[in-house]
Amino acid sequence: MSKTSPKTRRKKNQANAFDQLAEITSNLWWTWQPQLAPLFQSLNPRAYESANQNPIVALRTCKAARRRALEADPQFVQFVGRAHRELREYLRARTWYAKTHRTQANANVAYFCMEYAVHESLPLYAGGLGVLAGDHLKSASDLGLPFVAVGIYWKRGYGRQRINSAGKQVSGEQLIKPEDTPFSEVRKSGGRPWRLRLAMGSDRVTVRAWRADVGRVPLYLLDTDMPANKPRDRKLTHTLYSGDRDTRIRQEILLGIGGWQLLRALKIPVGACHLNEGHAAFLSLERIAERMKDCGETFAQALRYVRNTSVFTTHTPVPAGNEEFDPALVDHYLSTYQRELKLDHEAFHNLARVKPDNAKENFGMTPLALRTSRYANGVAKLHGEIARKMWSGIFPNKKTSDVPIGHVTNGIHLKTWLHPAMNELLREHLGENWAENQDRNATWKRATRIPNEALWNLHAQFKSELIEFCRQRIERQLRRDPVRGMKLSDVKNILDPNALTIGFARRFATYKRATLIFSDPARLAKILNDKKTPVQLIFAGKAHPADTEGQAFVAEVVRISRMPRFRNRVVFLEDYDMNVARHMVAGVDVWLNNPKRPHEASGTSGMKPALHGGLNLSILDGWWPEGFNGKNGWKIGAGQDHRGTTKDDQRDVASLYKTLEKEVVPLYFKRAHGDVPTDWLARMKNAIQTIPPVFNSHRQVRQYLTKYYLPALKKA
Repeated sequence: MSKTSPKTRRKKNQANAFDQLAEITSNLWWTWQPQLAPLFQSLNPRAYESANQNPIVALRTCKAARRRALEADPQFVQFVGRAHRELREYLRARTWYAKTHRTQANANVAYFCMEYAVHESLPLYAGGLGVLAGDHLKSASDLGLPFVAVGIYWKRGYGRQRINSAGKQVSGEQLIKPEDTPFSEVRKSGGRPWRLRLAMGSDRVTVRAWRADVGRVPLYLLDTDMPANKPRDRKLTHTLYSGDRDTRIRQEILLGIGGWQLLRALKIPVGACHLNEGHAAFLSLERIAERMKDCGETFAQALRYVRNTSVFTTHTPVPAGNEEFDPALVDHYLSTYQRELKLDHEAFHNLARVKPDNAKENFGMTPLALRTSRYANGVAKLHGEIARKMWSGIFPNKKTSDVPIGHVTNGIHLKTWLHPAMNELLREHLGENWAENQDRNATWKRATRIPNEALWNLHAQFKSELIEFCRQRIERQLRRDPVRGMKLSDVKNILDPNALTIGFARRFATYKRATLIFSDPARLAKILNDKKTPVQLIFAGKAHPADTEGQAFVAEVVRISRMPRFRNRVVFLEDYDMNVARHMVAGVDVWLNNPKRPHEASGTSGMKPALHGGLNLSILDGWWPEGFNGKNGWKIGAGQDHRGTTKDDQRDVASLYKTLEKEVVPLYFKRAHGDVPTDWLARMKNAIQTIPPVFNSHRQVRQYLTKYYLPALKKA
């Protein structure tokens, strides 16, 4: 028997370490393994940071000398080997679904969404819809559901945000190169790249697809940016939510119709489809036409089948926010479906109208989705009620309370948003397997065991990390775009680790009222600048490049942050993304949310601070009416709807100021032994006990499974 020398064995193991790293980074499982971040950073810290924490770029640019040094480091080799084993064990483990529902279905649930937020280095998302979709896929993977997802490869992402010297938002693009992603091009069995010639009116657009694995879930992304296409067709998949109505309808044809044709070409068995928002509603037309052609069914029979196997989630509680198209534009691109479905012009358009035969109505994607989906839901209890009222006209023979739109309240993927140090604290006091039992109240009741000092000291660490993060970002911004009256040396004075820190981070849509807290500048300045009880505000968020009002809100917050009485107490962080969000939700004391009720469908951002003991101060909108118990945060107002008047804004801001002055600030600075705020910590622990066990995406996905997926799969 031949023997290998220790040196040879060591070289073999060392060579395997980088092969193992390549395998780890090829699966987006790493995006919810925060303990791996230092490992990735060690490869090439500068490249890793400049590529927005992208381990693939760090691995590819790791220089030979650095590789040799790491290969000689036993700790590095051991760490990589352990992570590699964990990934492989994860992929082959018997899942919760396999244990509990293995006989329920042999087909997949196909999930269609316009955007996915899986990690900040892949900016294929604009906001909450994408974050929800990314978290949904991760929980579907963790639980082992038979699941496949479809989206679009936005080559230039959603856009970067820069705040210039004048304090205004400047929007830019970033190219997401395939070599910087874990995407692999979809190929046929013989190895040739897969291609689709997709009909868009009289044109044919060439489509290719990319695959990314989100743990156990394959995510397919469609792409038209190829030399074979006309320039306007190449631009279809450049930037998320860009372009005119003609561009938008073609993007939605690509997602719904092209996505379904991709799944059929790959022979992926699909038993049910989940349309996450109305962008994918053209999918139903394609499925009905296919049933009529392949199975010889009538339109009514095919529609019944598609309805019975379709789930639709609406996210927009404002009628104007729901996607719709000019009927003439629909006729231009989709007239073939009118013929294939054997419907006359009016019958075809009635599928997408609230009131049949109302020629004044546009072609509505939400009505189309509701008419072709048996299972429909809002994303919070309150939103479900609003959706039933909004769309009751589609069901004229039903009372509003009986309109078939339910609700599944959104949740967050806990391991994605949890600070690694908080994870260790939870493991110590909730148990090693807390994550496997995350939607059980009994698991989180153990949070009372966490010593006050341990929780407070850890929170202080998170706040210090957030403040240092803010200072670094602002210094970088000032070096690029100097601001009159601000010196680089002043950056060290920005924010105070001892101040009550309030965070506000989300899309700068006007209904979210980012500037509400500045309604009375003098009163706010008094709150913030009290030497005994200092308070500070950290803002982040992007406005859509075409949203001039939202951009004005950004400019207003930045302008105020530069005023002498608010400088160092109010900060705006540019280029809001998942990385900024993770720092903020871990480090703030209070999460502020003040939308115009009931315009916030869910608002999952507020669920994330509670993982770390952060407390919500929020209008009773979205998920907060379900989450608030009087002891885990505060409410603004008494749950009144906003009727669009100035008086409503005045009412809400008065409640906001009063709650801050009389309740929030005094409680934070009420200190007992050892400068520890005992009563505040009681609220922190209550938030940890009551919010994560309910508002997590494992609970959410299980609820979709039992309420919608399994019934739909049984009808396939």
